Amino acid sequence: MGELATRMAAAVASLERVPREVERVRALDDEALLALTRVAADEVRLAQLHVSLLAGEIARRSAPELGSDGLAQREGHRTPEEAVRVATGTTAADARTAVRVGAAAAAETPTALGTAVLDGRVSVAVADAITTGLGRPTHQLDARALDAAVRSLLERAATLDADRALREARALRDELDLAGVAEREEERRDQRSFRIGKKANGMGWAHWVLDPETLAIVSDLYDRVTSPKRRVPSFDSSDAIPGRGSADGRVGADGKGNADDLASHEEDAGGSDTDERTLEQYASDMFTELLRQGSNSDTSGLLGDGPAAVRVIVAASTLEQRRGRGWLEGQTDPISVDTVERLACAGGTIQITVDSDPNNAGQPLNLGRERRLFSRAQRVALTARDGGCRWPGCERPPSWCEAHHIEHWLRDGGRTDVADGILLCRHHHLLAHNNGWEIERAGPSYTLKPPGSDASPERWRDMPTHSPALRDALSA
Repeated sequence: MGELATRMAAAVASLERVPREVERVRALDDEALLALTRVAADEVRLAQLHVSLLAGEIARRSAPELGSDGLAQREGHRTPEEAVRVATGTTAADARTAVRVGAAAAAETPTALGTAVLDGRVSVAVADAITTGLGRPTHQLDARALDAAVRSLLERAATLDADRALREARALRDELDLAGVAEREEERRDQRSFRIGKKANGMGWAHWVLDPETLAIVSDLYDRVTSPKRRVPSFDSSDAIPGRGSADGRVGADGKGNADDLASHEEDAGGSDTDERTLEQYASDMFTELLRQGSNSDTSGLLGDGPAAVRVIVAASTLEQRRGRGWLEGQTDPISVDTVERLACAGGTIQITVDSDPNNAGQPLNLGRERRLFSRAQRVALTARDGGCRWPGCERPPSWCEAHHIEHWLRDGGRTDVADGILLCRHHHLLAHNNGWEIERAGPSYTLKPPGSDASPERWRDMPTHSPALRDALSA
């Protein structure tokens, strides 16, 4: 099989010689452990590249026009993807990815993405995410424009994992093709479905594919049910809602916000201390009870509030010009202006001013030193601005988050202003208070600084917003 086979066999033999004793791994210090994890990821990335190149060639030799003479069918497989799955022992999804990326990398006309894959600069998973997110050319967005979009993403490829690459690619597609937002929204809506069935043991199953608007409604209920706080909070005694807890980011009397202080106002997700249900069981029971009570019943006893709420976030200029897009809170895919207007008509609106002034940056609600806890209106503004926990890499939704003073209330004399508040999930809120992490603001941007001797500038990390609407408004 020649040089290629010899080198691949040598690579496998080399990996076989790498020690696999658990004791050796446990003997590593933290820095070495993380460094070797990155090296192992490089091993996986190169191995996946080899599989993709071979899968692409299997697909070429199994082209539909070859019929039963194609390689896959000669080997007894319906498709090249099936042939790859059987040969590699991977999942069908992994096999499809390998075929797609391998075929693209081996295309007769080289592409920027294919070249990046062959050079080893981009993993197979990230390459497939970029391709999937950007989609296919249309009359509104031709192949040349998509190729330019690929190049812009490749500039940041080293900082993107597959999930983030997919989100950024989809967001870039929507930004370049505003006219197609409504069409893609309708395509997603058409994919909604609900099926229910019985199992032989008397149990049942349900399979529900939700369009983004339905997902926003169901997610609002699910997040309330499964949140560690379980109930979206009141923010001080003046605007408390009966039956609801607190997630305002309050700290203890000493201003240090220790774990006991922060935990004291939260309930376990299962309810009382004697409730032994899992989160999944609890969610199942709650949704069953909601359905049983019916849509017109009072759900405050279950959810601490009324009906499911869906917030739409959109730049004021978009509504004024009736051109552009909006977002359902917590969703990454945009919705059309027509949908924004329909939802506003059905549910009313709350205006949150967002502009590009670096001294404002969408942060208009200030309470200064008059009140320590963030108000409900401020919480709405923080949710619209941050879109969830802003700790780098965290994906917790707004309903799981607490509002943190970046300048601590007692220690620093901090102000209860939206500009000086930031959403953090409880875990990262505790880290910020108990482990010495600091957050610094410069205009609309926030920077996370590690504690103590680790706080050298090269270890500072940006804390980007999860809200595409805010990014859209500030770039207008």
